[in-house]
Amino acid sequence: MIITVSGSPGTGTSTLSRILARELSLRWVNSGDLFRKIAADRGVSVAELGRIAEAGPEIDYIIDDAQRAMAAEAGGIFEGRLAGHILDADMKILLKADRMVRAERIASREKKLVEDALRESRVREECEARRYEKYYNIDMSDFSVYDLVIDTGTWDERGVVSIVLAAVRSIRDDGKSAV
Repeated sequence: MIITVSGSPGTGTSTLSRILARELSLRWVNSGDLFRKIAADRGVSVAELGRIAEAGPEIDYIIDDAQRAMAAEAGGIFEGRLAGHILDADMKILLKADRMVRAERIASREKKLVEDALRESRVREECEARRYEKYYNIDMSDFSVYDLVIDTGTWDERGVVSIVLAAVRSIRDDGKSAV
C-alpha cells in the first residue's frame, strides 16, 4: 500500500505519518529527511539548499526519483509536499491549517518566537511554491489531486488519525484502490 501525506510545515504531517506507519506496519519515508541529507552531504544549510533548489530542478528531481524507487520497491507512507503529485498512491492525504496555527506549533517545537516561525514559514512556502510552479506546473493552492483533505486546526491528533484510519480501512475493505 502507498499513502502520501502532504502539507505545509506545522500541519502535523510528520506526526500523522509516524503514527500511520506504526498502525499500518508500513515504512515511513520523509522527503524533508531526504532534503536535509542532501544538504548535509553537500555541506550546506537547509536554507542554502532551498536557494540552490530554486535555481534548478536537480535537487527536487533527486528526491522525486528516490521516492518513486522506494514506493515501487515496498510501498509505505510517503511524507512530502509533492508526494501526492509525484506518486501513484492508494490514498493521497493533504493536511492544512491556518498560517498562525502552524507558526505557533513550529515556534513551540523549535523553541523560537512565533513571529520568527511565521516569517521563516512564509519565506519557505513562497520559495517552494515558486519552484513547484516553475518545475512541475503545480499550483500548491489546488487540492484536487488529494483524496482526503483535513484541517488540523479543527481536529486534534487523535481525530486526524481516526479519520485517516477509517478512510484506509474503507479502501482495504472494499478491495479497491483510489488510483
